[in-house]
Amino acid sequence: MSLLNSVWLSPQAICTSQRIYHCSGVHMEACDNSYLSKIYVVPRLSSGWSETQTLFSKKSLKKYLVPLGALVTSKAQVVSDTSIVGDDKIGVLLLNLGGPETLEDVQPFLFNLFADPDIIRLPRLFRFLQKPLAQFISVLRAPKSKEGYASIGGGSPLRQITDAQAEELRKFLWAKNVPAKVYVGMRYWHPFTEEAIEQIKRDGITKLVVLPLYPQFSISTSGSSLRLLESIFREDEYLVNMQHTVIPSWYQREGYIKATADLIEKELRNFGHPEQVMIFFSAHGVPLAYVEEAGDPYKAEMEECVDLIMEELEKRRITNAYTLAYQSRVGPVEWLKPYTDETIIELGQKGVKSLLAVPISFVSEHIETLEEIDVEYKELALRSGIEKWGRVPALGCEPTFISDLADAVIESLPYVGAMAVSNLEARQSLVPLGSVEELLAAYDSQRRELPPPVTVWEWGWTKSAETWNGRAAMLAVLVLLVLEVTTGEGFLHQWGILPLFQ
Repeated sequence: MSLLNSVWLSPQAICTSQRIYHCSGVHMEACDNSYLSKIYVVPRLSSGWSETQTLFSKKSLKKYLVPLGALVTSKAQVVSDTSIVGDDKIGVLLLNLGGPETLEDVQPFLFNLFADPDIIRLPRLFRFLQKPLAQFISVLRAPKSKEGYASIGGGSPLRQITDAQAEELRKFLWAKNVPAKVYVGMRYWHPFTEEAIEQIKRDGITKLVVLPLYPQFSISTSGSSLRLLESIFREDEYLVNMQHTVIPSWYQREGYIKATADLIEKELRNFGHPEQVMIFFSAHGVPLAYVEEAGDPYKAEMEECVDLIMEELEKRRITNAYTLAYQSRVGPVEWLKPYTDETIIELGQKGVKSLLAVPISFVSEHIETLEEIDVEYKELALRSGIEKWGRVPALGCEPTFISDLADAVIESLPYVGAMAVSNLEARQSLVPLGSVEELLAAYDSQRRELPPPVTVWEWGWTKSAETWNGRAAMLAVLVLLVLEVTTGEGFLHQWGILPLFQ
């Protein structure tokens, strides 16, 4: 039995003027609003929408995101009757990464992280080595990671902050006459997504809104959590029959944009000459191949998000210079550029003296804001000639932000379980929606095997030679792991690593 089908559509706002579009014989309407960004319609890939299948089946994900205009303003009001809620038990599932709460949690947390095939993508032939490799990497990285977590208090505050966000969201929903229960499901640590799902079943939830706490969609964040949800849903008859929808990204929502702009404006006042401050957006990076080969929309959504924030600041007469860079890269592969560390050095060389860091892809404080940005990048900036440093806090429980998330949930409720509605115009929603299965199908249908980064051997200290050396090293590691697993002997067993896995 397939999961609930609902179309992933983009946010709609109260119209100040109206434009009508005709696309492949489908009548669509879009609105002009003073608060503009792009609006996308992602066609459904199931057999129920044959008109669009031929149009989009051979195009990459980025190519079949059809721009219609820009509508991000929330129109949700306090629910005045029970028509939206009815007799249903409403649940909201917040998805997040998770983090170790103690130093003893660090190594098993890292194992869970690297055992995710959306984080480390092994060739099909070697996928049986995913967990041994994750064990190996987690043991090697644990000591350095423990140092980082020790420097921020001995563990990640992510769970406490996410629990607080869930409680505030519940309060806003109840204040808007939507008596929903809000759950937290972490991908790599407690409370795991599986634990949240069990509580949802015990509570008898009949309509579920899945809301990843990642403003921008990426295969490695929201996509990984949704893939786990899909596997859980397929194995449980209760979940298969439960109506649900997913809000895959919400970076273009007015509440999020304004809340971020509010924090930037506030932090700029701490500088002696606010107009001279460079606004430095630092986002979590992803491998470049995810974007260029696998169709991940993360980079495009991130760039549009920054543009929307700067447009909001310009309305407040804040016209500072700004830039966007990507942090937290690991491994030998190329990640999204420009890199945060390299950009900080370049800005110092160009004479920038005041820098305000904005952790644009994070809505909660954790190790990448508290240690990587606040410690590592601040020290790098000061060494590079930047004299004044500031950092915008993560949104956390900012009322404007949480209230808008509540509006997003409310706006999605009429479309939970709307699979019987096939007309595109009738199904236009106020937030980007889709079922778990459908959203993943949109990516997987266009996902191709990643080509090798270089195809010709070049001698000398070149990218080609470095790549082939890396491949040889990886092949040697894989061979050793195969021998360890098959024979039960070797240095990993002698060091007591693999027995932990077994």
